[in-house]
Amino acid sequence: MKYHLAIDIGASSGRHILGCVDNGKIVLEEIYRFENRQIRHDGHDCWDLVALAKSVLDGIKKCRELGKIPETVGIDTWGVDFVLIGKDLMPVSDMVAYRDARTQGMDEVVEKVISKEDLYGRCGIQKMAFNTIYQLTALKREHPEQLDAAERFLMVPDYLNFVLSGKMVNEYTNATTTNLVNAARKDWDFELIEMLGLPKAVFGQLAMPGTVIGHFTAAVQDVVGFDAKVILPATHDTGSAYLAVPARDEYAVYLSSGTWSLLGVENKEPITTPESCAANFTNEGGAWHRFRYLKNIMGLWMIQSVRRELNGVSYVEGKEIAAVPLTDWEKGREYGFGELSDLARAASAFDSAVDVNDQRFLSPASMIAEVRKACEEGGQKVPATIGELMRCMYLSLAKCYADAIATLSRMNGKKYTSLNIVGGGSKDSYLNELTRDATGLEVFAGPTEGTAIGNLVVQFIASGEFADLAAARKAIAESFDVKKV
Repeated sequence: MKYHLAIDIGASSGRHILGCVDNGKIVLEEIYRFENRQIRHDGHDCWDLVALAKSVLDGIKKCRELGKIPETVGIDTWGVDFVLIGKDLMPVSDMVAYRDARTQGMDEVVEKVISKEDLYGRCGIQKMAFNTIYQLTALKREHPEQLDAAERFLMVPDYLNFVLSGKMVNEYTNATTTNLVNAARKDWDFELIEMLGLPKAVFGQLAMPGTVIGHFTAAVQDVVGFDAKVILPATHDTGSAYLAVPARDEYAVYLSSGTWSLLGVENKEPITTPESCAANFTNEGGAWHRFRYLKNIMGLWMIQSVRRELNGVSYVEGKEIAAVPLTDWEKGREYGFGELSDLARAASAFDSAVDVNDQRFLSPASMIAEVRKACEEGGQKVPATIGELMRCMYLSLAKCYADAIATLSRMNGKKYTSLNIVGGGSKDSYLNELTRDATGLEVFAGPTEGTAIGNLVVQFIASGEFADLAAARKAIAESFDVKKV
């Protein structure tokens, strides 16, 4: 049996998932799970690079303990965040988290150099306050000495691949989330980088998914007990998730449902028209030169934040959570996602909704208070119970999906007939039902492990276990439970 290892890391946790192909079917085994936490450093919310790298190595060691040694290892994570590496091959900057407030107002600074429309025409990336272009602009203003000391720019998976292999490689799909890659040329837009006063030399040649970047270093082999090839999947988790969608035809919309909801389709060419810019759709680079034409929607982050708040847990260590302003909240209780979904379903008569893409929901001190305030300001009934609050957020998400699909249809000139939901959110039957009702489309839920499967698909194809993506997607449809809602 030939094993491959997908290391799939999100904003709150990571998983190591072994995959193999057995009689034409894909078999998965989760062997390790770890928490990914932010730390407060130098006035900013940052990722803990040391803990993250240790967790990656600890999970790889589990393969040895199980006697299942992978031939290849691939890492995917979220996009936009980065670290700068100096001459001594050590970080010269923190890896500041995208929800940090340092990017406030940086869009205005960038737009003094290049207009929003011209930037979109070059890169085709949806304007989001935390895009790397704004993070680098903030860093240039606050710590120009870090840019001066930098030899290389590495995004999160690039850095972790460097830890494993000793090779510093910039992977294409994650690089496109920086808003610094030219969509037409599929390479860094060095003219734009120069316009922004950023050091061109730190941005390395882009490598495509499927590239083998090297083997484990001797030091890593000593720690984990074996050697393996480090391969590039689509290192941006959405790029991997989209590869796992078992769509029936070209009239299917994809939804990767997790902390973020990424709703869209695959296109062969980017759409960078003024109309697309106004609609704020993004053209993220995908494997095999595809483009993920999608809308980045706030997603389950709001629900996750409310659950943490109800359970008295702060998202970032050191932040205080105020008393919950809901009549039926019981302090000290542990609220689970299933219970919260049931409470939302029971509050079906409540119909207030908010704009989930409003920046006020990106990182509020209290998500509960922010949702209630948004309802009040909009002249709607304010949620008074947990069920009403949950119903409001679920309904808001479903409406946002419906609006995004209508815009997508207009931009692409297609009438879509189905929606495929992959990722952890595909397990939420209530949200799936609301989405079906709001969109009027056939909705199919699954597979749940979409990102890890897509990560593994690239490894399988590179290793010769599937001939191409079509063959892999056929196997996905036959290997995993996909339910019609």
